[in-house]
Amino acid sequence: MFDFWQSLLAALERIAMLPSLIQSAFRLPSRKRVRGDAAGAVRTYDRTMDDLLREVQRLFEAPLEPAKLLAMSGKLQEQFAPKLQASNICMLPSYNHKLPTGLEQGTYLALDVGGSTFRVAVVELTGKQPGSKSMRIVTMKSYTIDNSVRILRGHAFFDWMAEKIECAISDPQVKMINGATSLPMGLAWSFPVEQTSIRSGNLLDMGKGFRATEGLLGEDLSELIMAPCRKRNLPVHMDSIVNDSSATLLSRAYEDPSTRFAVILGTGFNIAVHLPTKALATSKFHGYPQKWLDEASHVLVNTELSMFGKNVFPTTKWDDYLNETHVKPDFQPFEHLISGRYLGEIVRLIIVDAVKTAGLFSGELPQKLDEPYSFETGTLAAMELDESKNLTQATSIFESRHPCSKPPTYNDITFVRHVSQLVSHRAAAYLAAGIHALWYLRTTAEGLTPKSAGRLAIGCNGSVIEKYPLFRELCQSHLDELTTLSGAEPRSIALEVAVESAIFGAAVAVSTLEASA
Repeated sequence: MFDFWQSLLAALERIAMLPSLIQSAFRLPSRKRVRGDAAGAVRTYDRTMDDLLREVQRLFEAPLEPAKLLAMSGKLQEQFAPKLQASNICMLPSYNHKLPTGLEQGTYLALDVGGSTFRVAVVELTGKQPGSKSMRIVTMKSYTIDNSVRILRGHAFFDWMAEKIECAISDPQVKMINGATSLPMGLAWSFPVEQTSIRSGNLLDMGKGFRATEGLLGEDLSELIMAPCRKRNLPVHMDSIVNDSSATLLSRAYEDPSTRFAVILGTGFNIAVHLPTKALATSKFHGYPQKWLDEASHVLVNTELSMFGKNVFPTTKWDDYLNETHVKPDFQPFEHLISGRYLGEIVRLIIVDAVKTAGLFSGELPQKLDEPYSFETGTLAAMELDESKNLTQATSIFESRHPCSKPPTYNDITFVRHVSQLVSHRAAAYLAAGIHALWYLRTTAEGLTPKSAGRLAIGCNGSVIEKYPLFRELCQSHLDELTTLSGAEPRSIALEVAVESAIFGAAVAVSTLEASA
């Protein structure tokens, strides 16, 4: 095992030399254009590996100059303006308008429904008690959503949910607090829903192979869950429904009251932001109760930021090919450049190009790399973590997932690793530009200037922003540059990981309602 902390410190030293993270490290031994392939035959290639690597480096690093990123932020803000006035697919206000104080207390049942897992947890919020955690999972049960569950039709899926809720609350550790006869539930729902109140919403198509919506589209999600719960006489009631980005913001705000954003960056990408209601057109609140409109000065907004960015972010021929061959070209241009679903695919397309034109892997494409989306972002992350002299772990990881007819050389693995670093670094910088654009939008909507805006925290959740090597640190560094250039104090924005954000956020959403009741 290599010393991770030593490598982290070494990498952080490189951050100080942004925008070129690894410029000096990209000097591979020169390769001739004439090379032998895996079978020993001589092949002629269009260019050397050095030439191709320099081209990739130039294309991926050129847009990362602070002035260019600042210009991208400005273009994004121009795209925000019409969507804040009229759009039914982005810049969507929720019914959550109060942020937690961090003093809320209580015991809640939190439900987290994702694409592959249903989790039921009893969460205790204790407020700011000295010497103890303010949020605690008393007990949690996790149930796999495999294909047999996904194909459950209509009410059968929600009956299955009620069955699992019953199993979870029958645990001996689950005790009612203060003699309560019914546990308040908060639901984090990671699928589209047309919210009609803080605790209700119309069911929309779930996608991902789920058949639960068959015959139920447009019905109230809260009632679909509560009906089978009542049949089982379960002592629960639904108090709140939130999406994953809102849950992340609420969970982090409970511990850090300066939190105003949440970034979800894993397989997918989204950002939630707490904005003044006046930042959105009144038509965005059509159908909201008058009582809500009278009380709300701010609102949690689901930006669906993944849909922005067309003609804003510079792209390469590999990015353009990915978009052109996508099932929904141009639908989520921002996500195509930064999310875990696509980082590996961008690198795969460059590898395919390098094998054909520069003799990478002796001109033979490793197994499965001819298949779209076969090179996983997790593989990139694991290879980037290896800072050892001979890259033995990176080589082993690559070979185990993509065997080659001839063992890959040190230069082959170095090329892939460097390309991965370039692709992930660009993603971190583009994310920083997106966050800066929303930060500037919120600052002006609050009637503030960058200088007077003060410190702001962002809750972060998702495999890429939480676990990808140095991703969050790189994004933070670019954010520091951009906010300082805008006139803000240094370190005005802090990216903070929100642990178990869906579970805690579902509970916090309920607690804020009780506190304001």
